[in-house]
Amino acid sequence: MSHKFYKVVHFEFVADYTLKIKFDDETTQTINFLPVLKGALFGPLQDVALFNQVEIDPEVQTLVWPNGADFDPETLRNWPKYAEQMKQMADKWAKLTTETA
Repeated sequence: MSHKFYKVVHFEFVADYTLKIKFDDETTQTINFLPVLKGALFGPLQDVALFNQVEIDPEVQTLVWPNGADFDPETLRNWPKYAEQMKQMADKWAKLTTETA
């Protein structure tokens, strides 16, 4: 199994928690991140002011947030393939967060 490497080259805000992302292969993906904003790392991004501080990391060319949250560019590029799995993982993260609180 090979893991392709993509770079995020641009993004724009479409709505709260929703970004249209452009990749170095000229493809785009529009993603509503709200369903996966759970748990210790991604949960704080439910604060729209924090979510809106997203940037493209110049070194690894992916989306990053000030709290250290990021996503693999390949996951972003192929979001429809991963969306349900990411939501299931986020639900587990949320459960772990509430159990340790």
